[in-house]
Amino acid sequence: MTVPVHRHRFDLHAAGHRLHAERLSPPHAVAGPSLVFLHEGLGSIGQWRHFPAELCARTGLPGLVYERWGHGQAEPLTGPRPDGYLEREARDSLPEVLATCGIVEPPILFGHSDGASIALLFAAAHPKRVRAVIGEAAHVFIENVCLDGIRQAVAAYEQGPVRDGLRRYHGANTEILFRGWCDTWLRPTRRHWNVEAQLPRIVCPTLIIQGADDEYATRAQVDAIAVGVSGPTEILWLPACGHVPHHQAREPVLDAAARFIDGVCSNRYIVQPST
Repeated sequence: MTVPVHRHRFDLHAAGHRLHAERLSPPHAVAGPSLVFLHEGLGSIGQWRHFPAELCARTGLPGLVYERWGHGQAEPLTGPRPDGYLEREARDSLPEVLATCGIVEPPILFGHSDGASIALLFAAAHPKRVRAVIGEAAHVFIENVCLDGIRQAVAAYEQGPVRDGLRRYHGANTEILFRGWCDTWLRPTRRHWNVEAQLPRIVCPTLIIQGADDEYATRAQVDAIAVGVSGPTEILWLPACGHVPHHQAREPVLDAAARFIDGVCSNRYIVQPST
């Protein structure tokens, strides 16, 4: 589906690394916050396909999609990721991305998987700098199903087709990106990673989206976020859907996200002031 949204690709620097981004400008734009899309642990701009442009077109809001260090056309990784790489992205990189791209008004963050965790961590660390969070397939602690899913992904990668599919988006960086992802999550020192204690600092509205058949998480992730955050929350629980709801349940996700964004922009959610 071709969406009439103007796209502009460019490089930028944040937290000491060259990243790659795409700015989305919908026709008939309305005044309001930018939508900032944060991809998954093996993601890139291309892997979102048309979803960000479609959501920008529906809402009339401008968008920014960017590739983190090591992904897509961004600067390649040079070694394994540290255990706290998600916290580092939220603390160091995302604030610089927003500043460099001239996004001054607090944005609405739409994060998928790792990107959803980064969005939540950013909202906890900078409550006055985010308007709302849409978290899709977020993880705030590690479950056995997550580790089992990653081991299955490794086996599929080593068989070839998954590797070839990722290479379309990440090119020569595919191997180090994939190994950096799976080795980090399977590292014994990461087994007790848990950021639930940070959730109460999130005061903005939050839409939590998850598929019932997510290969890497259970309903426990959704419940922990809904109970943990201090701001208003909505949940979109999708039966017969896996880890990528914006593709596997595209229309329900688009509809729910557009309604939620309209509510945020119309100030229909009661938000307690951050301290």
